[in-house]
Formats: sequence, C-alpha cells, structure tokens
Amino acid sequence: MQERTRLEAAIAACREVERELADTVDLIELAEAEGDEAMVSEAMAALSALEKNASAREVETLLSGEADGYDCYLEVHSGAGGTESQDWAQMLLRMYLRWAEAHGYKSEYIEEHVGEEAGIKSATVQIKGHNAYGWLKSESGVHRLVRISPFDSNARRHTSFASVWVYPVVDDNIEVDINDKDLRIDTYRSSGAGGQHVNTTDSAVRITHIPTNIVVQCQNERSQHKNRATAMKMLKARLYELELQKREEAANAEAAAKTDIGWGHQIRSYVLQPYQMVKDLRTGVESSQPAKVLDGDLDPFLNASLAARVHGGAEAVEDLA
Repeated sequence: MQERTRLEAAIAACREVERELADTVDLIELAEAEGDEAMVSEAMAALSALEKNASAREVETLLSGEADGYDCYLEVHSGAGGTESQDWAQMLLRMYLRWAEAHGYKSEYIEEHVGEEAGIKSATVQIKGHNAYGWLKSESGVHRLVRISPFDSNARRHTSFASVWVYPVVDDNIEVDINDKDLRIDTYRSSGAGGQHVNTTDSAVRITHIPTNIVVQCQNERSQHKNRATAMKMLKARLYELELQKREEAANAEAAAKTDIGWGHQIRSYVLQPYQMVKDLRTGVESSQPAKVLDGDLDPFLNASLAARVHGGAEAVEDLA
C-alpha cells in the first residue's frame, strides 16, 4: 500500500504539471490575441514557476534507492574545540530542523547532550516523512565553520567542526540479525531538561555493537524499557545503513570515494568571516548567502549531491544546473 501511494502521488504530480502547462500556454495565446500585456506577463511568471516545480519533480525521481523513501535518524556531534564547536553543532541541528519544517517533515528528539556553556555535544533526531532519508543521506560527513567567535573576548576568527550522520529508519519488513553477545548495554541518568523522574533514575540507555563499534543511545522516554527498544531500532537502522553503504561501494568505487564518511573528510564549508560563502567540497555548489543556508535553504546543495551520487560525477551536477 505504501508503494501504491507513492506511485499514485508521483503520477498525480506529473499530470498536474502537464495540466498546468497546457492551461498556461492557452492563457498566453489568449492574452496575445487580445493584446493584454499584463496577462501575458502574469502567465509567463506562472510558466517560470511551473518550470521550477517540474525541475524539482525531476530531481525527486532520482530518489529510487532501496531505503530512500524511509524516515531517517540524523545525528549531530560537535568536534574538538569546546563551546565553539558545541555552538556550531547546535546551529547545524537547527538548520536541518528548519529544512525539515519547510518541507512538511515532522521531527522528534531521540536524545540530546547539551554543552556546559552553550550549544550541544551531540543530538539525535528522527525526521519523519516520505523520502526523508533519500534527501538527507548525502549530508553525512564533517561540516566546517569559519567565523568571528562570539565566545572570544578578543574577537578572533575560529574554525569549528561538527559531524553529521544520517541513516534510515528500518521497518518490520527488514530483518537485521543481532547477537546478544555482541552487545554492551549501559544505563545512565538522563541529562538536560525533564521531569523529576527522568533526571533521578537511570532511564537512559546506551548500546554498543562490539563488532562494528557502533554506539546508539536514547533518553527521551521516562521508561528504561522504552528507551532500550528505541535504541535497538536505531542500532538496526545503523547496521542496515552500513550494509547499504557496502553495497554502494561494491557497485561503484568511484562514487563511494565521493561520499566517504569520516572525520577526515569535510563535505561542506560555511564561511562567515572574512567573507560570506557556503561551498560544498564534493559538487562545487556555492552560495553567497550563508544566513539563508543556515536557516534551512539546503535544496541547491541536496539536489546537486543527489545527482552526483546517482550519476557518479560532476557532469550530472552541470546538467542539473
């Protein structure tokens, strides 16, 4: 039923574009015949908007991966640098939440570790909506910020790093075998704001998968049992994403090199001082308005990354542009 709903929505969107195109062309012909320049200008503006809509639909057709249609978990971790990096991690998280909100996705906090002075040390949110993982999967990697630090009394320029990890939420139809002997489960007291019960009991759960050294944690529920169940779902999702990554590497080593995930691989730079620029180091896409990008305007970067990932090169990005 989910697949049927997805296909029906795609077909309906295509037919809507065709219908609006035909109506707009008829309107232009009528306006030209009557010599109504204002109506012609209005129709041309509608045609331009329709072109952008059709381009967005075209990019969306690239979301054909095995897990692209799923919800996703998005983790943000601050790098070395204390308060400065923790503030940058919180800015990144806000950027993705604003993007999700603008696209009609719902978000839910799974866990959050706040910094001592400002920002966050780490946070995990679940973004819910069709194609959430497909759109955000290329965001995994290291993000670099260059700015005049608001925490430096000498107003010096600082470089901060934060990492982002995106992986799909797996449903019950996908089986992931996990041996209990491969797990180390720790409980601890929840941090941050919460009710009395949350902050006075060891309800938070951290699970480490020893063979892969994958660590997941959950603290948003009062019940340790519920937190453990959510953490197990997250672990299954991470292992599933790891398997998808291995398949992609086997199918296309060149593309895998472009999407390598790790602290040693920066995918995007956000420069606020001495000039204003955001640049994706994989696709070359740039923006001279970092404030808009940090407010959730990520579509140009996501579109280019998706095209490059699917087609495996910069030519796809040029064609898209």
